[in-house]
Amino acid sequence: MAGGAREPGRSVTSRVLAILDAFDGAHPQLSLSEIARRSGVALTTAHRLVGELERWQALSRTADGRFRIGLRLWELGQLAPARLQDLAHPWLQELFTTTGENVHLAVRDGMEVLYVDKVHGRRAVPIVSRTGGRLPMHPTGVGKALLAHEPEWFVSSYLARELERPTPHTVTEPGRLARELATVRAQGYALTFEEMTLGSCSAAAPVVVGGRAVAAVGIVVSSARARQLGRLVEPLLSAADRIARDYARAHAA
Repeated sequence: MAGGAREPGRSVTSRVLAILDAFDGAHPQLSLSEIARRSGVALTTAHRLVGELERWQALSRTADGRFRIGLRLWELGQLAPARLQDLAHPWLQELFTTTGENVHLAVRDGMEVLYVDKVHGRRAVPIVSRTGGRLPMHPTGVGKALLAHEPEWFVSSYLARELERPTPHTVTEPGRLARELATVRAQGYALTFEEMTLGSCSAAAPVVVGGRAVAAVGIVVSSARARQLGRLVEPLLSAADRIARDYARAHAA
């Protein structure tokens, strides 16, 4: 949570940003007192700034009086560069049509993966990823695909951290994880089996442009269909290659 410390002399802008930063995937709705506590902004100041943000529609109020991010910020967010998503989405849609399974696109942001697009259907297995959401790298297929193509210094730094273990199947032992990443680099794709969520498995491939993994494409299936992951690898690799080709062409223009 950014801006959590109470800092004397903070600018109005820093306080407003801290208030907005109080919201995240785990806290999509907050009361005024929760906003003040999570942002480190005094309650009286938070009351005034939240009121202004609500009037501007950056925040909206729920039926029970709590606050959530408003539509005005969503509208502004649509103006952010989305070149990668725009180029990748048709191929994600085709991959979903071919496989019938959940498909998503992720990029690395710091030590996490950020999901930037997703195509799913009602019959596909429920998954924890959401567009705009973040997850750790090591338990996710897209995270392993990206991590395997990072420089050695970054991988060493990541493995030196205390790695969280979302399920009993999550690989957290540095030596074993390093060997898995070497396998991912060699074969060109990653596989996970109930490492992020019990009941689901995944396959993921990096989108490599100019020797750098700019993103990763992932497919998530039910553990009951884990044996089918093998047949999904070919269309997965094809989608990643096509996204990489279009991305390279767009940036060469």
